[in-house]
Amino acid sequence: MSNMERLHTNDLELGATEAVQRHISRHVVPPARVSQRKLDFEHSRPRWLRECMAEATGVFFYVFPGIASVASFIVNQASPLGVTAYGSLFQTGWAFAIGIAFAIITCAPTSGGHFNPAITICFAIWQGFPWNKVPYYIVSQIFGAFVAGLLMMGMYWPEIQAYTDALNAKGVPLVSNGGPASILCTIPGASQTNLGYLFMTEFFVDSFIGIVIWAALDPANPFISATSAPFVIGLAYANMVWGFAGISISTNLARDLGTRMVAAIFYGPTVFSFDNYSWIAILVNVPATIFATAYYEFLMRDSIQRIGAGHAVHEDGEDGLIRHFTNTGLMERGTTNMLQANGSGTNNYTAGKRDHGYLDANGA
Repeated sequence: MSNMERLHTNDLELGATEAVQRHISRHVVPPARVSQRKLDFEHSRPRWLRECMAEATGVFFYVFPGIASVASFIVNQASPLGVTAYGSLFQTGWAFAIGIAFAIITCAPTSGGHFNPAITICFAIWQGFPWNKVPYYIVSQIFGAFVAGLLMMGMYWPEIQAYTDALNAKGVPLVSNGGPASILCTIPGASQTNLGYLFMTEFFVDSFIGIVIWAALDPANPFISATSAPFVIGLAYANMVWGFAGISISTNLARDLGTRMVAAIFYGPTVFSFDNYSWIAILVNVPATIFATAYYEFLMRDSIQRIGAGHAVHEDGEDGLIRHFTNTGLMERGTTNMLQANGSGTNNYTAGKRDHGYLDANGA
């Protein structure tokens, strides 16, 4: 058989593929066997400690690149190359977004990936997260932001100190919008003195992010996969940074309080009392996120889809689900008897819904 004839049978391509696979397999180092000692060590680790450290690490991964980007943007304002050579709000939004994605990818398998006290509280309210774990998670999240702020100050210290000296020479307060304290935590601008306006801005931004997070975490959402959720959540945050960072937003209790404590160490307690704003940055995120998740739970959640996808069960098991379908007219008595006989209520729930017009022809 000529080479040209073999091309039509894909033999050459198949042979090349097999050759490459054999070549690669010869050079792959087999993974080391897992020792009993390692298994014993991992089993001995306290679960609560692993979860707390994962939450702290996740918040660190999210906050550290974000405030480092802010530092790059602020301290280079006097650079002869111009501030845009080193950063912008666009860059800062991406820094936070990718940091959030990395935090979820790295730490969520261990702790669930809350990284926000408001999200932890909402999980306890709506998803059965244990209330006794809530304080541990919140303290860990604040600690992660605190460490991120300290490390950023250490790494940027020469530049921040030079910038501080320049502001002192001009008589500009260090705790001000655009001052070194605003690298770490949100400080409103000189024209932003209306606390009601700042409250509503923060409430809207946090609610926006909260709804996107809750939708991204909904296992019945057909537009979200486990691999895309970290980036969707990160982009929701970036979206609000791009739109509203210029008028002062915080978006996360742990992110603001942890870094604000670092700012207080370096620039004094004024960071908490400046224009009576800090309570908005620290606290508004919680009621706003509760509102957002309640909005989703009451108006947009479809628990039948969750049950059908295998991500939840009726509190009374299959009998309770069948009873619900019967009482709501979604399933005829004959179908109910058949399902009871076959013991397959959850597997066939979509058929009953479609028979009664609850689903369209595509199962949507």
